[in-house]
Amino acid sequence: MKAKQFLYRSILFLGVFFFITSCSSDDDDTSNTTTQNQLQNNVQSGTWRITSFIDSGTDETYHFTGYQFTFNSSGVLTADNGSISYDGIWSITNSSSSSNSNSDLDFNIYFNLTNDFEELNDDWDILSQSTTKIELMDVSGGNGGTDYLTFQKN
Repeated sequence: MKAKQFLYRSILFLGVFFFITSCSSDDDDTSNTTTQNQLQNNVQSGTWRITSFIDSGTDETYHFTGYQFTFNSSGVLTADNGSISYDGIWSITNSSSSSNSNSDLDFNIYFNLTNDFEELNDDWDILSQSTTKIELMDVSGGNGGTDYLTFQKN
């Protein structure tokens, strides 16, 4: 009799445990997806400019002065200063579905160029985002320096 009660309690405990952990993961994944969708919608609305680009402690914002950035829904990223235009690609990817933290979202930028725009190529971590400002960070693989990139809506 005691063996049956122990077996039933064990099954009940395991059932409750799996129910709780599966609900938590679904909620986190939904929240992360919502944040990802909000950011994609925000960035595709209007044009943006780089208001800060700090490359391993060195302010290199001036390289992008005058450029307007357009994040198209097709994944094309256009940087235009009125006389020169560069096309790249962008995306926002979820590197983990187990947490609702912005740190699991990557803001990916890639320009197939060998000029200053090459410095923007990375899978940036999202520090903060709103309808008018996006702050990104990346720890460089080679020298371990930290880069910061801020876009602000025009």
